[in-house]
Amino acid sequence: MTTLADFRADSLTGHPVDLADHAGKVVVVVNTASNCGFTPQYAGLERLHQELACDGLVILGFPCDQFGGQEPGTEAEIGDFCEQNYGVSFPMFAKVDVNGPGAHPLFAWLRSEASGLVGDKIRWNFTKFLVGRDGTVLKRYAPTTDPAKMRDDILAALAA
Repeated sequence: MTTLADFRADSLTGHPVDLADHAGKVVVVVNTASNCGFTPQYAGLERLHQELACDGLVILGFPCDQFGGQEPGTEAEIGDFCEQNYGVSFPMFAKVDVNGPGAHPLFAWLRSEASGLVGDKIRWNFTKFLVGRDGTVLKRYAPTTDPAKMRDDILAALAA
């Protein structure tokens, strides 16, 4: 059975990261963008990270430019934007595609594990996936879902 631990991704600084490093943690994977109407969700994601990281929560942000060109910057620019505007301290990764033939394998897997309103396709920035301590996908959240609305599900996953 495939789990989160089977994937790798490049950090914003270009270093490969083995997602197995997060084994045993509850993980929220989110595709992000700096110029999106949902960009203020960075603040809510950071709040969850600050409040629950000590309990085993990890948030992983994956910038994506597939939706309206809303993430045009370089990895360095993305990192600066996230830190300066939202104080993001959770791990951020290099830009990825989340749909189509060039989709990062992590997102191809996430989509296959949890469909959304338009099938498995991700419809916009800030689609969020909750992954349990065992590395399996527990739930998918729409871009419109405020991170605070995920809190009860996250707490339940942390308690499991």
